[in-house]
Amino acid sequence: MKVVIFAGGMGSRLSEETATIPKPMVEIGGMPIVWHIMKIYSHYGYKEFIICLGYKGHVIREWFSNYYLRNADITIDLSNSHIEIHRNRADNWKVTLIDTGLNVNTATRLLRVREFIGDNDFMLTYGDGLSDIDINKLVAFHNSHEKVATVTAIQPEYRFGSLRIDEYEAVTRFSEKSDHKDSWVNGGFFVLRPKVFEYLPQQKDVMWEREPLEALANENQLVSYRHR
Repeated sequence: MKVVIFAGGMGSRLSEETATIPKPMVEIGGMPIVWHIMKIYSHYGYKEFIICLGYKGHVIREWFSNYYLRNADITIDLSNSHIEIHRNRADNWKVTLIDTGLNVNTATRLLRVREFIGDNDFMLTYGDGLSDIDINKLVAFHNSHEKVATVTAIQPEYRFGSLRIDEYEAVTRFSEKSDHKDSWVNGGFFVLRPKVFEYLPQQKDVMWEREPLEALANENQLVSYRHR
């Protein structure tokens, strides 16, 4: 099963870093976020990736094009430019890097890599989200139903105190750490059937998180995998 990664956004909320590099290339422990995401999938045996490029996509291209040599012991014969590889420590991934446009939305990016996905189920995630999710359990859950799409649902920790206000504007309850047990949000880490492309507008540039997911939900074709 192939893994599609959205990596084309501007990353404006991390502008102190993304003025020079795309957000998926921001480093954690000396390696870019997108590498950590790919390590999650490859840990469970999924090693074929399609990366949707956009903003500063050349940075991601150059990083992956040099990744093999950066992780190998080599001899270079400068007289004829021959390179002999002795040992290679790079991950055995197959990475397809596709320029999906600079100022387009996520649904359009997904549509533009359709030919590289094929006719099988595939996974989709964002280039800035890390998780301790068990990918095999996610895929098994997806295979247990026949709906078009599975979305991982998460409960983020809320940063603000919760107020309960009565009809007279009096605060009747204050909670500094609200658990919001019934509140679930899109955590990324999708598993999708090829039929999902029928939900992507051909002539309209839209966000994956709006019209396509709303339509899937309205038609009872979107199932949540709850990850705590």
